[in-house]
Amino acid sequence: MQMTGAQIIIECLVEQGVDTVFGFPGGAVLPLYDALYQNQSRIRHILTSHEQGASHAADGYARSTGKVGVCIATSGPGATNLVTGIATAY
Repeated sequence: MQMTGAQIIIECLVEQGVDTVFGFPGGAVLPLYDALYQNQSRIRHILTSHEQGASHAADGYARSTGKVGVCIATSGPGATNLVTGIATAY
């Protein structure tokens, strides 16, 4: 069975034990969001109102649970809005 890039990402996340992701959808990541919808029994998505909130939520989730924190945003400004939360997590 041939898989899309988005499906491969989902499988890799599940393989790494990821059960929750935080994000804000945008054009470049819509295929990933389709794959998340198809796999909502395996990975829970928490919708944020801004990409920066997704990165801070993923950081807080990782700190409080000891699990990997994952945030998702689209390319361009969406990705740059993640930077502050990623820097905080580092």
